[in-house]
Amino acid sequence: MERLDLITAEATRRGVTVHIVVDLIHVLEYLWGAAWCLHTPGDPAAEAWVARHARTLLAGGAGQVADALQTAARATRLTTNHCKGIDDAVAYLRNKAEYLRYDLALDRGWPMATGIIEGACRHLVKDRLDITGARWGLSGAEAVLKLRALRSNGDFNAYWAWHEQQEFTRNHQARYRDGFNLAA
Repeated sequence: MERLDLITAEATRRGVTVHIVVDLIHVLEYLWGAAWCLHTPGDPAAEAWVARHARTLLAGGAGQVADALQTAARATRLTTNHCKGIDDAVAYLRNKAEYLRYDLALDRGWPMATGIIEGACRHLVKDRLDITGARWGLSGAEAVLKLRALRSNGDFNAYWAWHEQQEFTRNHQARYRDGFNLAA
């Protein structure tokens, strides 16, 4: 089973909606593969060609780009040996079309490339949990990561005030409710 299918199945099992967006940089690699089928190596026109199709992708036009690539391959009468990059790009764009909704991702402010996610993972997880000699259980690692996320987001002070109030309620409120005063 493909990873995207596993993610979708797990989301369904948990009753949550997950919006999957394929990394734009990965898709651009396919576009570049197609570009080199139509342009000679080093041709500056290839960059403009990729940029034009990338803008169409960002506008939600994965199918439109796939159609344009097929049209370009037919118009240039590429042999089967010389259009592998185009064939691969077209197949990828068609097979992953539902995950290439960059227009929706842009509109909703979702990340479209994994750099931000990989950076967050390195900062929050790897820099703390992947230190020499560290051994973590799941609950301890989760607690540390939650605290690191709170600090990184600037929410630690608000969280700590809430935490102290919860501790007060849980441990001391019954004493104060009965009129017992620790200061006396």
